[in-house]
Amino acid sequence: MSAIGALEKTQLTAAQLKELLDRGEKLVLLDVRNEEEYRRWPIESRHPIRMLNIPYYHFVETPDTAVAQVPRESPIVAVCAKGGSSAWVVEEILLPRGYRAANLEGGMQAWGRFYQPRLVPEAEPVFRIWQLERPARGCLHYLVAYGPQHRHAIVIDPPRHLEAILHLVDTHQLKITHILDTHAHADHISGGVALAQKTGAPYYLHPYDGIHPIDVLPATIPYEMTKDGQTFMLDHARLQVLHIPGHTLGNTALYLEGDGKRFLFSGDSIFIYSIARPDLGGRGEAWSPLHYKSLFERLLRLPEDTVVLPGHFSQPREARPDGVFAATIAELKQRNPDLQPRSQSEFVQYMLSSLPEFPKQYIEIKRVNIGLLQPSEEYADELEFGKNVCALADAYRA
Repeated sequence: MSAIGALEKTQLTAAQLKELLDRGEKLVLLDVRNEEEYRRWPIESRHPIRMLNIPYYHFVETPDTAVAQVPRESPIVAVCAKGGSSAWVVEEILLPRGYRAANLEGGMQAWGRFYQPRLVPEAEPVFRIWQLERPARGCLHYLVAYGPQHRHAIVIDPPRHLEAILHLVDTHQLKITHILDTHAHADHISGGVALAQKTGAPYYLHPYDGIHPIDVLPATIPYEMTKDGQTFMLDHARLQVLHIPGHTLGNTALYLEGDGKRFLFSGDSIFIYSIARPDLGGRGEAWSPLHYKSLFERLLRLPEDTVVLPGHFSQPREARPDGVFAATIAELKQRNPDLQPRSQSEFVQYMLSSLPEFPKQYIEIKRVNIGLLQPSEEYADELEFGKNVCALADAYRA
């Protein structure tokens, strides 16, 4: 479907918009939120896209002046926080003036809850691995089917919104056997405990992350403890826990091996073009040397054909042409600037001089993820507003 064909309707779902963006359709995204909200959380694409930010009140107070800034040569997709203001701009301002325009149904709230599943082709036929991309947040989540006819599955870094996971489970008639968080996340609320309650599968977390690093209070959630070297047998395959402190004190990666296939679910450690920051627990100076040892003395010594599946991306263009965020360790050693050889002291200095702004809501999200805070749905949305900033600052620059 072309952009023009899609815009025969005046409402686009988040899934329809994502499909158009992934195909590189020539659209203009007209964001009618205020400037601060737009700056903090714009929609991004793997392909170049034209963005306009004209706040809603301009269309109300000076509609002719506002409309004069909107180009006519390309279809327009209007965006606001929840879909109401942008729908008014489309229906009352743009369409009557002859524009080809549609509204993002549900606005940024719907965009923030949208997940795109993609199969990782390298896993076939031994496993079926779905990578669930949350484009609004730059988060990646995983469902791994294994065993005879791929009927059993594990979930790695489950999102707060479980519908995407449960839809895949129901569609492919899977039984979830294990649920694992690589660490206690700071950028998004985990669905691990809720998914365990729904499915009866155990939920796993490293005990060092069962203590809030700022509050120094223990978790109140039920979880099974993981430890370094722990191995889960998945039929003829195995999943090994690698304790890699640095991003958090209990940070882990998960190493999956079976029939010659090797995958590293790196969580918040190695990304495609960057690495995780060490300061979100307020311990950047103490944790940076640990981070160095975890990366250079452990993960980068794994077999070079291991396919790394990260927990985040900083920019959509990090994806491969097939849309999957993945690369081998050999490829990452060549092209990831943060993985170039350095001494430990050089690495620590580089880490501490390259940190983005510390989002204060990350302290609250960590409280939620270990049960110290029970947010309303509205407050949970507020905490997850904006894109993750778990990588070093350079990763977010165009």
